[in-house]
Amino acid sequence: MTSALAPFEATVDAFLGGRLEAVQPATGYHRSGLEAVLLGAALDPAIAGKIVDLGAGCGVAGFCAAARCVNSEIILAERDPVLTGCARTALERSANRRLANGVRIVEVDITAPEDDRIAAGLPRGEAAAVLINPPFHAASAVSASPAPGRAAAHILEAGFDAWFRAAAWTLRPKGVVIAVTLASALPDMLAALAGRFGGAALLPIHPRPDKAAERLMVHAAKGSRAAMTVLPGLVLHGADGAEFRPPIDAILRQGAGLGEVHKPWQGVSAIPS
Repeated sequence: MTSALAPFEATVDAFLGGRLEAVQPATGYHRSGLEAVLLGAALDPAIAGKIVDLGAGCGVAGFCAAARCVNSEIILAERDPVLTGCARTALERSANRRLANGVRIVEVDITAPEDDRIAAGLPRGEAAAVLINPPFHAASAVSASPAPGRAAAHILEAGFDAWFRAAAWTLRPKGVVIAVTLASALPDMLAALAGRFGGAALLPIHPRPDKAAERLMVHAAKGSRAAMTVLPGLVLHGADGAEFRPPIDAILRQGAGLGEVHKPWQGVSAIPS
């Protein structure tokens, strides 16, 4: 479905089998999909308190979290006014009526000075959980898209350290960060976690059973000194690569939690206390 959302064209896209809708620019920006839904599914539904979606874009990960974590306040933190405008428009849609009261939008750059972040409404030391789907590529590794919005979503300008520093700043003690990124970015991600987070659980995400992991999801706790673990991998597609496997389809279409369909994640997604 395409609608006019001045001054650009936007689409209205259903997620979780139509349980929620997102408004996204039709062109020129990254379009949310699997990674955002997986982030929302990675949370324990009984979690209470503030959940911050850093670099929220149009809000898909945060909306998915809101659909599952009904006792939480979801904070969408995004610097681009076009994308925050999309998120606000989405919250006015009837499909999202039950989510609207539990979602707050904060227009802020995560690298801004502390006083600016606080003034914008980003909480310091209060969040129970932070979701991060950072840009995947270092600026030196790829050619940037001519569309600024798409380039910003794919090019990691500030580096992983800025993202995990911001996560640690907004999290309460023992709060958790959940992030998804390229498998090849593992060394940089671990470096950004060091000294801030511990007990990291790494979940390799494989496109097919016979393929190496292309994505990684990490779950880590602020201030923890627990050792890192590597979980059995999550496989998205069958051997032919055509359709999502039933557990993945349950997440995407039925709103199932990651721990419900992938048992190794159950022991990871504990509620911060």
